[in-house]
Amino acid sequence: MKAKTLLVTLAALSLVSSASAEIAKGTVKIGVLTDMSGPYADNVGAGSVLAARMAIEDYGGKVAGMPVEIISADHQNKADVGLGIARRWYDTEGVDAITEVVSSGVALAVQQLSREKDKVLLATGPGTPELTGKACSPNGVHWAYDNFALANVATAPLVQKGLKSWFFLTADYSFGQALEAEASKVVLANGGTVLGSAKHPLNSSDFSSYLLQAQASKAQVVGLANAGADMMNALKQANEFGLTTAGQSIAALLVNLPDIHALGLPSAKGLIFADSFYWDMNDKTREWSKRFMARFNGKAPGSLQAAVYGAVTHYLKAIDAAKSESGAALVAEMKKLPINDFYTVNASIREDGRVIRDMYLLQVKQPNESKYPWDYYKILDTVSGEKAFRPIKDGHCPLVSASK
Repeated sequence: MKAKTLLVTLAALSLVSSASAEIAKGTVKIGVLTDMSGPYADNVGAGSVLAARMAIEDYGGKVAGMPVEIISADHQNKADVGLGIARRWYDTEGVDAITEVVSSGVALAVQQLSREKDKVLLATGPGTPELTGKACSPNGVHWAYDNFALANVATAPLVQKGLKSWFFLTADYSFGQALEAEASKVVLANGGTVLGSAKHPLNSSDFSSYLLQAQASKAQVVGLANAGADMMNALKQANEFGLTTAGQSIAALLVNLPDIHALGLPSAKGLIFADSFYWDMNDKTREWSKRFMARFNGKAPGSLQAAVYGAVTHYLKAIDAAKSESGAALVAEMKKLPINDFYTVNASIREDGRVIRDMYLLQVKQPNESKYPWDYYKILDTVSGEKAFRPIKDGHCPLVSASK
């Protein structure tokens, strides 16, 4: 009898020791893996690092009694570079979670590594819906938007208005290809036609040959399936080529607020697109954004920078609730907790890791409509997450299949 009691006592002590060991490291470390110098740097970059710091500061600087640290690095939009940084962070620098990761190729690689290491990926910047599709992970959450929602919310209204024939200028890597594919599905589903596409390298400066193909197609709409500097250069050169004056419309499928600021309202006016956030939407978004602007040389936050704040905050809440360092356990806890902050209201994380939140159909104001700095958008429509994002059954996430 005494032996049995001793065994039970030792087992209980073992469980306590195991639970204590999980939080014994003494520090929670979050890595912001982002584009600091490439075509997406203005949309994420240093602004995303600041947003993560603000989240930690607003949380009190500690979670479950442990201090929280931020480190950051530039993945250069290269999967091998990003994966190498992530591996070093996990193996030797004690990083518990990685956030941002704007490049889809980098994000897919880091999500797989995070699963292998039982860490957490808070993907706020990448567009590929495969993060919650065939490549879904119990250790990953996709926070802001994805290519399905962008195409679904922005493309359908244009086709329904009668702009039926489309030609795409597409960034030639996983993000651009997925964005074109999703937009093409929406065009076809609404009775339109896709006349072709021209694929360009990342960080292109000369779009003349691609724009000539777009002109020759006679498509009513030239869809820009790219982002950041690529989108801006393509739009500027399309205007120089006279595409719009000749009767073609330009649809930018992924637009961020810093892009519009760089382009200027005279160049960007009238653009219709989808996004997950606008800094000037309401009192709560303005309050946080003005604090951000005060620390970021007066620059207003884009949606991807605001998303980092929301994702990091929710991750910290999960640590407090779960008292665990297991990445899969923390993501499971994140899925249980409702999401309510200035960026995301009355939202939740789906079984496949997709944050289901409202998306917005936006239009760039005419120059005479803008009344103060960064007053750039009109909100045309609010689309619920259930309507905006891909139905879970269509993503073929193995986590969902396994649970049925």
